[in-house]
Amino acid sequence: MTVVCETDRLIIRHFQLSDAEFIVRLLNEESFIRHIADKKVRTNADAENYLLNGPLNSYKTFGFGLNLVELKSSRTPVGMCGLLKRTELDHPDIGFAFLPEFFGKGFAYEATLSILNDGFSTHALQTILAVTLPDNISSNALLRKAGFNPIGKMELYGSENNVYEYRVKNN
Repeated sequence: MTVVCETDRLIIRHFQLSDAEFIVRLLNEESFIRHIADKKVRTNADAENYLLNGPLNSYKTFGFGLNLVELKSSRTPVGMCGLLKRTELDHPDIGFAFLPEFFGKGFAYEATLSILNDGFSTHALQTILAVTLPDNISSNALLRKAGFNPIGKMELYGSENNVYEYRVKNN
């Protein structure tokens, strides 16, 4: 198990195929389908395929990807957060999704800050982007709170999205 980073409350680690059941649950949440996409992951086999071709492949190719976020106290999976490299974007972007029962508890913000730090320190990134649907109020607010600056809009996968940018601040 590869731990990417930890916070006071969270462990953020690479996904494993054994996380398939959690992936089925998360990717079928109404909020995930509405604000991200319907990935058509309905079974554990679908989830294993998603993990192999998504996060696990990204770790090999780029050294980063989406990660499992779990509570440090109980090792309960609560969501995912990590960096993606999409061909449509010039820089990696951050992505996150959490189970609804863990909304509003600061976990997404905590994981986002930790992943940003890892992207800049471990992967020597200078710029990290974020892409969200305009009506995803909580994600847009979280990105602004985390220090992302809105830089425009773009069409991505058939929908217009807000595009945010976070750059390393040279001291």
